[in-house]
Amino acid sequence: MKIILINPPSLNTISSNVPEVLEQDVGFIPPLGLMYVAAYLEKHTNHEIKIIDCRVEKMDYKTLEDRIKQENPDVVGITALTFTLIDVLKTLKIIKSINKDIKTVLGGPHVNIYPEETINIPEVDFLILGEGEAPCKELIDNINNEKKLKTITGLVFQAENGKIYNTGSRPLLQNLDQLPFPARHLTPYKKYYSVLAKKSPVTSMFTSRGCPFKCLFCDRPHLGKMFRARSAKNVVDEMQQIAEMGIKEIFIYDDTFTVNRTRVVDICQEILKRNLKISWDIRARVDTVDKELLKLMKQAGCVRIHYGVEAGTQRVLDVLRKGITIEQVKKAFSLTRKQGIYSLAYFMMGAPTETREEVEQTIKLAKKLKPNFVHFAILTPYPATAAYALGLEQKVLPFDYWKKFAKNPEKNFQPYFWEKELSRDELVKLLKKAYFSFYFRPRYIVEQLTELKSFKELVEKAGIAFKLFIYKFKKNKNQSSDSI
Repeated sequence: MKIILINPPSLNTISSNVPEVLEQDVGFIPPLGLMYVAAYLEKHTNHEIKIIDCRVEKMDYKTLEDRIKQENPDVVGITALTFTLIDVLKTLKIIKSINKDIKTVLGGPHVNIYPEETINIPEVDFLILGEGEAPCKELIDNINNEKKLKTITGLVFQAENGKIYNTGSRPLLQNLDQLPFPARHLTPYKKYYSVLAKKSPVTSMFTSRGCPFKCLFCDRPHLGKMFRARSAKNVVDEMQQIAEMGIKEIFIYDDTFTVNRTRVVDICQEILKRNLKISWDIRARVDTVDKELLKLMKQAGCVRIHYGVEAGTQRVLDVLRKGITIEQVKKAFSLTRKQGIYSLAYFMMGAPTETREEVEQTIKLAKKLKPNFVHFAILTPYPATAAYALGLEQKVLPFDYWKKFAKNPEKNFQPYFWEKELSRDELVKLLKKAYFSFYFRPRYIVEQLTELKSFKELVEKAGIAFKLFIYKFKKNKNQSSDSI
Protein backbone atom coordinates (compact mmCIF):
# COMPACT_ATOMS: atom_id res chain seq x y z
CA MET A 1 0.00 0.00 0.00
CA LYS A 2 0.97 3.62 -0.41
CA ILE A 3 0.87 5.66 2.80
CA ILE A 4 1.01 9.46 2.72
CA LEU A 5 1.57 11.41 5.95
CA ILE A 6 0.53 15.06 5.62
CA ASN A 7 1.41 18.20 7.54
CA PRO A 8 -1.49 20.39 6.29
CA PRO A 9 -1.30 24.03 5.20
CA SER A 10 -1.45 26.50 8.09
CA LEU A 11 -4.10 28.90 6.85
CA ASN A 12 -6.80 28.66 9.53
CA THR A 13 -4.89 28.22 12.78
CA ILE A 14 -6.65 29.36 15.93
CA SER A 15 -4.98 32.56 17.15
CA SER A 16 -2.21 32.20 19.71
CA ASN A 17 -2.82 35.75 20.99
CA VAL A 18 0.59 36.97 19.79
CA PRO A 19 0.90 39.97 17.44
CA GLU A 20 0.55 38.47 13.97
CA VAL A 21 3.80 39.98 12.70
CA LEU A 22 5.74 37.93 15.25
CA GLU A 23 4.36 34.71 13.78
CA GLN A 24 5.28 35.58 10.20
CA ASP A 25 8.57 34.54 8.63
CA VAL A 26 9.77 32.81 11.79
CA GLY A 27 10.81 29.71 9.87
CA PHE A 28 9.71 26.10 9.53
CA ILE A 29 10.50 23.14 11.78
CA PRO A 30 9.96 19.57 10.50
CA PRO A 31 6.92 17.54 11.69
CA LEU A 32 8.58 15.26 14.21
CA GLY A 33 5.55 13.08 14.98
CA LEU A 34 4.98 12.24 11.32
CA MET A 35 8.68 11.49 10.84
CA TYR A 36 8.63 9.04 13.76
CA VAL A 37 5.59 7.20 12.38
CA ALA A 38 7.14 7.13 8.89
CA ALA A 39 10.40 5.70 10.22
CA TYR A 40 8.58 2.99 12.18
CA LEU A 41 6.52 2.00 9.14
CA GLU A 42 9.61 1.92 6.95
CA LYS A 43 11.41 -0.34 9.41
CA HIS A 44 8.56 -2.74 10.18
CA THR A 45 6.56 -2.94 6.93
CA ASN A 46 7.03 -3.07 3.19
CA HIS A 47 4.54 -0.30 2.47
CA GLU A 48 5.52 2.76 0.43
CA ILE A 49 5.75 5.76 2.77
CA LYS A 50 5.84 9.45 1.86
CA ILE A 51 5.60 12.70 3.82
CA ILE A 52 4.06 15.90 2.43
CA ASP A 53 4.90 18.97 4.50
CA CYS A 54 2.63 21.65 3.04
CA ARG A 55 4.01 24.33 5.33
CA VAL A 56 7.66 24.25 4.37
CA GLU A 57 6.70 23.63 0.74
CA LYS A 58 4.29 26.60 0.94
CA MET A 59 1.54 24.55 -0.65
CA ASP A 60 -2.01 25.89 -0.83
CA TYR A 61 -5.03 23.60 -0.92
CA LYS A 62 -5.22 23.47 -4.71
CA THR A 63 -1.59 22.39 -4.92
CA LEU A 64 -2.18 19.81 -2.19
CA GLU A 65 -5.21 18.47 -4.05
CA ASP A 66 -3.17 18.06 -7.22
CA ARG A 67 -0.42 16.29 -5.28
CA ILE A 68 -2.83 13.84 -3.66
CA LYS A 69 -4.34 13.03 -7.06
CA GLN A 70 -0.86 12.42 -8.40
CA GLU A 71 0.18 10.16 -5.51
CA ASN A 72 -3.14 8.24 -5.36
CA PRO A 73 -2.56 6.91 -1.80
CA ASP A 74 -4.37 4.09 -0.06
CA VAL A 75 -4.03 5.65 3.41
CA VAL A 76 -3.44 9.23 4.59
CA GLY A 77 -2.30 10.05 8.13
CA ILE A 78 -2.41 13.48 9.80
CA THR A 79 -1.50 14.77 13.25
CA ALA A 80 -4.40 16.73 14.78
CA LEU A 81 -3.89 19.59 17.22
CA THR A 82 -6.95 21.41 18.51
CA PHE A 83 -5.75 24.77 17.18
CA THR A 84 -4.97 23.31 13.73
CA LEU A 85 -8.25 21.37 13.47
CA ILE A 86 -9.82 23.55 10.75
CA ASP A 87 -6.90 22.93 8.40
CA VAL A 88 -6.89 19.22 9.25
CA LEU A 89 -10.59 18.89 8.36
CA LYS A 90 -10.20 20.92 5.19
CA THR A 91 -7.44 18.51 4.15
CA LEU A 92 -9.65 15.52 4.95
CA LYS A 93 -12.48 16.89 2.80
CA ILE A 94 -10.12 17.26 -0.13
CA ILE A 95 -8.91 13.69 0.30
CA LYS A 96 -12.41 12.24 0.37
CA SER A 97 -13.53 14.38 -2.59
CA ILE A 98 -10.72 12.85 -4.64
CA ASN A 99 -11.46 9.27 -3.60
CA LYS A 100 -13.82 8.32 -0.76
CA ASP A 101 -12.05 4.95 -0.48
CA ILE A 102 -8.81 6.51 0.74
CA LYS A 103 -8.57 5.62 4.42
CA THR A 104 -7.94 8.58 6.72
CA VAL A 105 -6.11 8.28 10.05
CA LEU A 106 -5.72 10.99 12.71
CA GLY A 107 -3.40 10.99 15.71
CA GLY A 108 -2.10 13.60 18.12
CA PRO A 109 -3.30 15.47 21.21
CA HIS A 110 -6.74 16.48 19.93
CA VAL A 111 -7.99 12.97 19.19
CA ASN A 112 -6.88 11.80 22.63
CA ILE A 113 -8.93 14.51 24.32
CA TYR A 114 -11.97 14.25 22.03
CA PRO A 115 -12.04 10.76 20.48
CA GLU A 116 -15.85 10.48 20.29
CA GLU A 117 -16.31 13.92 18.73
CA THR A 118 -13.51 13.34 16.22
CA ILE A 119 -14.51 9.88 15.02
CA ASN A 120 -18.00 11.22 14.31
CA ILE A 121 -16.61 13.63 11.72
CA PRO A 122 -17.67 12.02 8.40
CA GLU A 123 -14.26 12.27 6.72
CA VAL A 124 -12.43 10.49 9.58
CA ASP A 125 -11.99 6.71 9.37
CA PHE A 126 -9.56 5.90 12.20
CA LEU A 127 -8.00 7.50 15.27
CA ILE A 128 -4.71 6.51 16.89
CA LEU A 129 -4.60 6.93 20.67
CA GLY A 130 -1.44 7.53 22.67
CA GLU A 131 1.98 7.07 21.11
CA GLY A 132 1.31 6.39 17.47
CA GLU A 133 4.14 4.33 16.04
CA ALA A 134 3.13 0.75 16.89
CA PRO A 135 -0.68 1.16 16.71
CA CYS A 136 -0.38 2.83 13.31
CA LYS A 137 1.69 -0.06 11.96
CA GLU A 138 -0.79 -2.64 13.25
CA LEU A 139 -3.74 -0.64 11.90
CA ILE A 140 -2.28 -0.41 8.41
CA ASP A 141 -1.34 -4.09 8.35
CA ASN A 142 -4.96 -5.02 9.17
CA ILE A 143 -6.88 -2.06 7.79
CA ASN A 144 -9.42 -4.21 5.91
CA ASN A 145 -9.83 -6.81 8.67
CA GLU A 146 -12.48 -5.45 11.01
CA LYS A 147 -12.37 -8.48 13.29
CA LYS A 148 -8.63 -8.06 13.82
CA LEU A 149 -8.90 -4.28 14.29
CA LYS A 150 -11.17 -4.79 17.29
CA THR A 151 -8.27 -6.57 19.06
CA ILE A 152 -5.65 -3.85 18.45
CA THR A 153 -5.18 -1.56 21.43
CA GLY A 154 -4.90 2.14 20.60
CA LEU A 155 -7.61 2.53 17.94
CA VAL A 156 -10.96 4.25 17.52
CA PHE A 157 -13.08 3.44 14.47
CA GLN A 158 -16.63 2.90 13.27
CA ALA A 159 -17.53 -0.63 12.29
CA GLU A 160 -19.66 -1.53 9.26
CA ASN A 161 -22.72 -1.86 11.52
CA GLY A 162 -22.25 1.75 12.68
CA LYS A 163 -20.96 0.89 16.15
CA ILE A 164 -17.94 2.88 17.35
CA TYR A 165 -15.10 0.89 18.86
CA ASN A 166 -12.55 2.48 21.20
CA THR A 167 -9.91 -0.07 22.16
CA GLY A 168 -8.19 2.28 24.64
CA SER A 169 -4.63 3.50 24.86
CA ARG A 170 -1.81 1.02 25.25
CA PRO A 171 0.86 1.39 27.98
CA LEU A 172 3.50 4.03 27.30
CA LEU A 173 6.65 2.82 25.60
CA GLN A 174 9.38 2.46 28.21
CA ASN A 175 12.43 1.82 26.02
CA LEU A 176 12.56 4.75 23.61
CA ASP A 177 15.90 3.53 22.24
CA GLN A 178 14.04 0.85 20.31
CA LEU A 179 12.37 3.45 18.08
CA PRO A 180 14.09 4.17 14.76
CA PHE A 181 15.32 7.70 14.22
CA PRO A 182 12.78 10.01 12.56
CA ALA A 183 12.61 9.70 8.76
CA ARG A 184 14.12 13.08 7.92
CA HIS A 185 15.11 11.77 4.49
CA LEU A 186 11.41 11.74 3.53
CA THR A 187 11.16 15.50 4.05
CA PRO A 188 12.81 18.42 2.20
CA TYR A 189 15.15 18.63 5.19
CA LYS A 190 17.43 21.25 3.67
CA LYS A 191 14.55 23.77 3.59
CA TYR A 192 13.91 23.97 7.34
CA TYR A 193 15.13 27.08 9.12
CA SER A 194 14.41 29.33 12.10
CA VAL A 195 14.95 33.03 12.69
CA LEU A 196 16.43 32.03 16.04
CA ALA A 197 19.12 29.88 14.46
CA LYS A 198 22.46 31.28 13.35
CA LYS A 199 22.86 28.59 10.69
CA SER A 200 20.57 26.56 8.45
CA PRO A 201 19.21 24.02 7.82
CA VAL A 202 17.73 23.10 11.19
CA THR A 203 15.79 20.11 12.44
CA SER A 204 13.76 19.02 15.47
CA MET A 205 14.42 16.15 17.87
CA PHE A 206 13.06 14.41 20.97
CA THR A 207 15.46 12.90 23.50
CA SER A 208 12.69 12.09 25.98
CA ARG A 209 8.91 11.90 26.29
CA GLY A 210 6.57 12.90 29.07
CA CYS A 211 6.63 15.76 31.56
CA PRO A 212 6.55 15.03 35.33
CA PHE A 213 5.50 18.57 36.31
CA LYS A 214 1.95 19.78 36.96
CA CYS A 215 1.60 23.32 35.63
CA LEU A 216 -1.95 24.68 35.67
CA PHE A 217 -1.98 25.60 31.98
CA CYS A 218 -0.38 22.56 30.33
CA ASP A 219 -1.21 18.98 29.37
CA ARG A 220 0.29 16.26 27.17
CA PRO A 221 -2.56 13.74 26.79
CA HIS A 222 -0.88 11.45 24.25
CA LEU A 223 2.63 11.32 25.78
CA GLY A 224 1.73 11.07 29.47
CA LYS A 225 3.21 12.54 32.63
CA MET A 226 5.83 9.86 33.14
CA PHE A 227 9.30 11.05 32.10
CA ARG A 228 10.93 8.51 29.80
CA ALA A 229 14.37 9.20 28.39
CA ARG A 230 16.57 7.84 25.64
CA SER A 231 20.12 6.78 26.49
CA ALA A 232 22.97 9.21 25.92
CA LYS A 233 24.52 7.02 23.22
CA ASN A 234 21.24 6.71 21.34
CA VAL A 235 20.72 10.49 21.48
CA VAL A 236 24.19 11.29 20.21
CA ASP A 237 23.97 8.62 17.51
CA GLU A 238 20.99 10.54 16.12
CA MET A 239 22.82 13.86 16.47
CA GLN A 240 25.72 12.42 14.50
CA GLN A 241 23.38 11.20 11.76
CA ILE A 242 21.83 14.67 11.62
CA ALA A 243 25.25 16.31 11.30
CA GLU A 244 26.21 13.90 8.50
CA MET A 245 23.09 15.03 6.59
CA GLY A 246 24.48 18.57 6.58
CA ILE A 247 22.02 19.93 9.15
CA LYS A 248 23.55 22.67 11.28
CA GLU A 249 21.28 23.08 14.30
CA ILE A 250 18.90 20.90 16.33
CA PHE A 251 15.82 22.18 18.18
CA ILE A 252 15.35 19.66 20.98
CA TYR A 253 11.62 19.61 21.76
CA ASP A 254 11.65 17.75 25.08
CA ASP A 255 9.31 19.46 27.55
CA THR A 256 12.27 19.67 29.93
CA PHE A 257 15.60 18.42 28.61
CA THR A 258 17.30 18.84 32.00
CA VAL A 259 15.00 16.71 34.19
CA ASN A 260 17.80 14.16 34.76
CA ARG A 261 21.10 15.98 35.31
CA THR A 262 23.22 12.83 35.05
CA ARG A 263 21.77 12.02 31.64
CA VAL A 264 22.48 15.55 30.38
CA VAL A 265 26.09 15.23 31.54
CA ASP A 266 26.38 11.86 29.78
CA ILE A 267 25.00 13.31 26.53
CA CYS A 268 27.41 16.25 26.63
CA GLN A 269 30.40 14.05 27.39
CA GLU A 270 29.46 11.71 24.54
CA ILE A 271 29.24 14.69 22.13
CA LEU A 272 32.66 15.92 23.25
CA LYS A 273 34.20 12.44 23.07
CA ARG A 274 33.14 12.15 19.43
CA ASN A 275 34.23 15.73 18.70
CA LEU A 276 30.79 16.25 17.17
CA LYS A 277 30.31 19.79 15.90
CA ILE A 278 26.62 20.71 15.85
CA SER A 279 24.57 23.38 17.61
CA TRP A 280 21.52 22.53 19.69
CA ASP A 281 18.69 24.34 21.45
CA ILE A 282 16.73 23.06 24.47
CA ARG A 283 13.84 23.74 26.84
CA ALA A 284 14.66 23.73 30.55
CA ARG A 285 13.30 24.70 33.96
CA VAL A 286 15.18 27.33 35.94
CA ASP A 287 15.47 24.95 38.90
CA THR A 288 17.23 22.23 36.87
CA VAL A 289 20.41 24.07 35.78
CA ASP A 290 23.59 25.15 37.55
CA LYS A 291 26.90 26.76 36.60
CA GLU A 292 28.80 23.53 35.97
CA LEU A 293 26.01 21.99 33.90
CA LEU A 294 25.58 25.11 31.77
CA LYS A 295 29.34 25.29 31.17
CA LEU A 296 29.41 21.67 30.01
CA MET A 297 26.36 22.14 27.76
CA LYS A 298 27.99 25.19 26.18
CA GLN A 299 31.14 23.21 25.46
CA ALA A 300 29.04 20.45 23.86
CA GLY A 301 27.22 22.80 21.49
CA CYS A 302 24.18 24.16 23.37
CA VAL A 303 23.55 27.63 21.95
CA ARG A 304 20.10 28.51 23.32
CA ILE A 305 17.84 27.67 26.25
CA HIS A 306 14.09 28.30 26.43
CA TYR A 307 12.92 28.89 30.00
CA GLY A 308 9.27 28.94 31.01
CA VAL A 309 9.14 31.75 33.59
CA GLU A 310 5.47 32.66 33.09
CA ALA A 311 5.02 35.29 35.85
CA GLY A 312 6.91 38.07 37.58
CA THR A 313 5.54 37.56 41.09
CA GLN A 314 5.85 34.60 43.42
CA ARG A 315 2.14 34.60 44.18
CA VAL A 316 1.15 34.09 40.54
CA LEU A 317 3.89 31.48 40.03
CA ASP A 318 2.33 29.54 42.88
CA VAL A 319 -1.15 29.91 41.35
CA LEU A 320 0.25 28.49 38.10
CA ARG A 321 1.79 25.56 40.03
CA LYS A 322 5.21 26.23 38.51
CA GLY A 323 7.14 25.00 41.55
CA ILE A 324 9.90 27.61 41.08
CA THR A 325 10.90 30.85 42.79
CA ILE A 326 11.71 34.30 41.46
CA GLU A 327 15.22 33.95 42.89
CA GLN A 328 15.75 30.71 40.94
CA VAL A 329 14.58 32.53 37.81
CA LYS A 330 17.05 35.38 38.28
CA LYS A 331 19.93 33.01 39.05
CA ALA A 332 19.29 30.77 36.02
CA PHE A 333 19.21 33.69 33.56
CA SER A 334 22.33 35.23 35.09
CA LEU A 335 24.27 31.95 34.91
CA THR A 336 23.07 31.26 31.37
CA ARG A 337 24.16 34.70 30.19
CA LYS A 338 27.59 34.37 31.86
CA GLN A 339 28.20 31.09 30.04
CA GLY A 340 27.48 32.73 26.69
CA ILE A 341 24.30 30.76 26.02
CA TYR A 342 21.38 32.65 24.49
CA SER A 343 18.13 32.59 26.45
CA LEU A 344 14.47 32.82 25.49
CA ALA A 345 12.02 33.62 28.28
CA TYR A 346 8.34 32.64 28.11
CA PHE A 347 5.79 34.72 30.01
CA MET A 348 2.02 34.69 30.20
CA MET A 349 -0.50 37.16 31.54
CA GLY A 350 -4.08 36.78 32.68
CA ALA A 351 -3.58 33.90 35.14
CA PRO A 352 -6.40 33.17 37.59
CA THR A 353 -6.55 35.96 40.23
CA GLU A 354 -3.73 37.94 38.56
CA THR A 355 -4.06 41.72 38.77
CA ARG A 356 -2.92 44.42 36.37
CA GLU A 357 -0.18 45.42 38.82
CA GLU A 358 1.13 41.84 38.82
CA VAL A 359 1.20 41.79 35.01
CA GLU A 360 3.23 45.00 35.14
CA GLN A 361 5.66 43.21 37.46
CA THR A 362 5.99 40.44 34.89
CA ILE A 363 6.91 42.97 32.20
CA LYS A 364 9.50 44.55 34.52
CA LEU A 365 11.02 41.16 35.34
CA ALA A 366 11.30 40.31 31.64
CA LYS A 367 13.52 43.35 31.11
CA LYS A 368 15.51 42.79 34.29
CA LEU A 369 16.42 39.21 33.33
CA LYS A 370 18.01 40.43 30.07
CA PRO A 371 17.05 37.41 27.94
CA ASN A 372 17.98 37.54 24.26
CA PHE A 373 14.36 36.96 23.31
CA VAL A 374 10.99 36.95 25.07
CA HIS A 375 7.67 35.41 24.19
CA PHE A 376 4.58 36.88 25.85
CA ALA A 377 1.15 35.29 25.60
CA ILE A 378 -2.24 35.56 27.24
CA LEU A 379 -3.14 32.51 29.30
CA THR A 380 -5.68 30.53 27.31
CA PRO A 381 -7.37 27.65 29.17
CA TYR A 382 -6.83 24.82 26.71
CA PRO A 383 -8.79 21.55 26.84
CA ALA A 384 -7.69 18.89 29.34
CA THR A 385 -5.70 21.40 31.40
CA ALA A 386 -6.27 22.18 35.06
CA ALA A 387 -6.85 25.81 34.10
CA TYR A 388 -9.76 24.79 31.87
CA ALA A 389 -11.30 22.61 34.58
CA LEU A 390 -10.94 25.45 37.08
CA GLY A 391 -12.53 27.91 34.66
CA LEU A 392 -15.56 25.66 34.19
CA GLU A 393 -15.82 25.03 37.94
CA GLN A 394 -15.74 28.74 38.80
CA LYS A 395 -18.02 29.71 35.88
CA VAL A 396 -15.30 31.94 34.41
CA LEU A 397 -15.85 29.89 31.27
CA PRO A 398 -19.57 29.82 30.45
CA PHE A 399 -19.67 26.26 29.10
CA ASP A 400 -17.45 23.49 27.70
CA TYR A 401 -16.76 25.47 24.55
CA TRP A 402 -13.75 23.41 23.42
CA LYS A 403 -15.94 20.32 23.32
CA LYS A 404 -18.49 22.24 21.27
CA PHE A 405 -15.73 23.27 18.88
CA ALA A 406 -14.51 19.67 18.65
CA LYS A 407 -18.02 18.57 17.61
CA ASN A 408 -18.47 21.33 15.08
CA PRO A 409 -15.21 23.13 14.17
CA GLU A 410 -15.89 26.54 12.65
CA LYS A 411 -13.65 29.20 11.16
CA ASN A 412 -13.08 32.40 13.11
CA PHE A 413 -13.39 30.51 16.38
CA GLN A 414 -11.99 32.58 19.26
CA PRO A 415 -10.91 30.95 22.53
CA TYR A 416 -11.83 32.44 25.87
CA PHE A 417 -9.24 33.96 28.19
CA TRP A 418 -9.46 33.96 31.99
CA GLU A 419 -11.45 37.20 32.15
CA LYS A 420 -12.49 37.30 35.79
CA GLU A 421 -9.92 39.86 36.97
CA LEU A 422 -8.91 41.46 33.66
CA SER A 423 -11.03 41.88 30.53
CA ARG A 424 -10.02 40.70 27.08
CA ASP A 425 -9.35 44.28 25.98
CA GLU A 426 -7.15 44.94 29.00
CA LEU A 427 -5.16 41.76 28.41
CA VAL A 428 -4.62 42.51 24.73
CA LYS A 429 -3.40 46.02 25.56
CA LEU A 430 -1.02 44.65 28.17
CA LEU A 431 0.27 42.08 25.67
CA LYS A 432 1.09 44.81 23.15
CA LYS A 433 2.72 46.90 25.85
CA ALA A 434 4.88 43.95 26.89
CA TYR A 435 6.20 43.30 23.38
CA PHE A 436 6.92 46.89 22.47
CA SER A 437 8.39 47.91 25.80
CA PHE A 438 10.82 44.97 25.62
CA TYR A 439 11.85 44.94 21.97
CA PHE A 440 11.98 48.71 21.38
CA ARG A 441 14.28 49.60 24.28
CA PRO A 442 17.36 51.44 22.98
CA ARG A 443 19.66 49.16 24.98
CA TYR A 444 18.11 46.02 23.48
CA ILE A 445 18.33 47.42 19.94
CA VAL A 446 22.02 48.31 20.38
CA GLU A 447 22.78 44.85 21.81
CA GLN A 448 21.12 43.17 18.85
CA LEU A 449 23.01 45.32 16.35
CA THR A 450 26.36 44.52 17.96
CA GLU A 451 25.66 40.77 17.73
CA LEU A 452 24.75 40.68 14.04
CA LYS A 453 26.83 38.14 12.14
CA SER A 454 25.77 38.87 8.58
CA PHE A 455 23.92 41.25 6.31
CA LYS A 456 21.20 38.60 5.89
CA GLU A 457 20.62 38.57 9.64
CA LEU A 458 20.44 42.38 9.66
CA VAL A 459 17.76 42.31 6.95
CA GLU A 460 15.71 39.66 8.79
CA LYS A 461 15.76 41.48 12.15
CA ALA A 462 15.17 44.88 10.57
CA GLY A 463 12.17 43.42 8.74
CA ILE A 464 10.61 42.12 11.94
CA ALA A 465 11.25 45.42 13.72
CA PHE A 466 9.68 47.35 10.83
CA LYS A 467 6.58 45.14 10.90
CA LEU A 468 6.26 45.65 14.65
CA PHE A 469 6.51 49.40 14.18
CA ILE A 470 3.84 49.42 11.46
CA TYR A 471 1.64 47.16 13.60
CA LYS A 472 1.96 49.57 16.52
CA PHE A 473 1.31 52.60 14.32
CA LYS A 474 -1.84 51.09 12.80
CA LYS A 475 -3.21 50.04 16.17
CA ASN A 476 -2.62 53.48 17.64
CA LYS A 477 -4.19 55.18 14.62
CA ASN A 478 -7.24 52.93 14.56
CA GLN A 479 -7.72 52.70 18.31
CA SER A 480 -6.77 56.00 19.92
CA SER A 481 -7.70 54.70 23.37
CA ASP A 482 -5.22 51.84 23.04
CA SER A 483 -2.37 53.10 25.20
CA ILE A 484 0.87 51.20 24.96
